[in-house]
Amino acid sequence: MITRTVSKNPRTTRGDLVNDLQRAGTKVTKATISNTLCRQGLKSCSARRVPLLKPVHVQARLKFAREHLDDPEEDWENVIWSDETKIELFGKNSTRRVWRRKNAELHPKNTIPTVKHGGGNIMLWGCFSAKGPGRLIRVKERMNGAMYREILSDNLLPSARALKMKRGWVFQHDNDPKHTARATKEWLRKKHFKVLEWPSQSPDLNPIENLWRELKVRVAQQQPQNITALEEICMEELAKIPATGSQLHERPFNKLVQGTVEVIWDIYSIFKTIRLTSEFTICH
Repeated sequence: MITRTVSKNPRTTRGDLVNDLQRAGTKVTKATISNTLCRQGLKSCSARRVPLLKPVHVQARLKFAREHLDDPEEDWENVIWSDETKIELFGKNSTRRVWRRKNAELHPKNTIPTVKHGGGNIMLWGCFSAKGPGRLIRVKERMNGAMYREILSDNLLPSARALKMKRGWVFQHDNDPKHTARATKEWLRKKHFKVLEWPSQSPDLNPIENLWRELKVRVAQQQPQNITALEEICMEELAKIPATGSQLHERPFNKLVQGTVEVIWDIYSIFKTIRLTSEFTICH
């Protein structure tokens, strides 16, 4: 009964199970329930936060997966991935664990300084391919369509040249209104840039999200104390990320791109075997 219940509703708590069994005339402890589920290969985990998908998003993701399911690895190596991200001076990006003695939690060595409202942040635009990082620039003002096109004009083609992209390389960006504006589409068309059609609500498909995560962890470890230092450290740490992996724990650029291929297969496998509903969120 225990396994059947949690398989049907994974959000069932141990307390719920204790009460259900008690009503059925069986008295058990939470520890017994944990041990029983563990023997069945089930353990309590934090639920993944994933994009909320409407039916139209589900269909678009499935269409994207089908279209690219059999693309050779070389095709993905010829994509330049791009995105914007915000990096905070202090705050959640600086979360760290420390070894300390009892009652020493407030010792300066065991704390992370914080200030009200996070102490400021910077917005970055960047790009990369399986060969390595492209340009990373700070966006100092609120970005609009015109500014976005200026960023692409100044940085996209130089990045492609520096990365020695093959002829016919493909540019990826998401469906932010600045990216999909008519003027931006027309600019990209006139420049003869080939753009990867992108399904909405699909940040998990973009390997640059994992790159941002890696960068933020590295920057937090340096503990910058002001905005100027934060910007400098971002540039330095991005350059240190290896283009190819030399150690098992490294997540180099080519491995990040391979992760997208794995997600495509996950999407195809999941959507192929489930019934699509109006309230569906994907986990992988």
